[in-house]
Amino acid sequence: MNQPIETVLFDFGGTLDADGVAWKERFHKLYCAEGLDLAADAFAPSFYAADSPLVGSLPSTTNLSQTVRALTSNLEVILSRRCTENNETGKINVQGDSDRGQRVASRFLSDASAAFARNQPVLKALSEHYHLGIVSNFYGNLEAVCDCAGLAPLFAVMVDSHCVGVEKPDPAIFRAALEALGAKPETTVFVGDSLRRDREGARRTGMRFIWIAPQEVQTAEGQTRIEPAVTELRGLMKILR
Repeated sequence: MNQPIETVLFDFGGTLDADGVAWKERFHKLYCAEGLDLAADAFAPSFYAADSPLVGSLPSTTNLSQTVRALTSNLEVILSRRCTENNETGKINVQGDSDRGQRVASRFLSDASAAFARNQPVLKALSEHYHLGIVSNFYGNLEAVCDCAGLAPLFAVMVDSHCVGVEKPDPAIFRAALEALGAKPETTVFVGDSLRRDREGARRTGMRFIWIAPQEVQTAEGQTRIEPAVTELRGLMKILR
């Protein structure tokens, strides 16, 4: 694992569109700002129930805005249903007003746009020295999302789990990117925010790994120190060059 790095692969959601925070956590925070009274672990089932039906059902040309708005539309239906069930049992109310989903989607997209603007110069600089690729557990429209975000020209390959039929951390999805690039695991590093999907997948594939996560997550009580790690993508420049 001492060979020089030639290829850098990235996760997408949470890595390129944020500073190491996954979609579920970002949506939960935005909904809480709208007055949602649900803890993160209670919100998670609603998020997954809204997210899963989108896999393979979105046209391959669907952009990020359309994807996020489809997800929030599903979330609003599920949260509304949960509100009805809670009212019947006397539990907390999770209902919002009719425009809540649109506001959440708009704020999510605004944050993602700001992240793309920060990260694009970093990716451009890296692309001048390394082969770049993306490996993501996504809906089948990863290329359209990256194209609309202005990132597609920087990546030689974009591997979408739905398109290849396998998800991280299975090594097969990583190998699909490596084969497309003619790259070797021992000269490749994977950058991602998920230890379970990204770090474990990189380990099983024989690649090095760089973790991107907020400082408070990296230093959380009980968290084993993981190096190398960055809190924003531009931190890669000190590690890789």
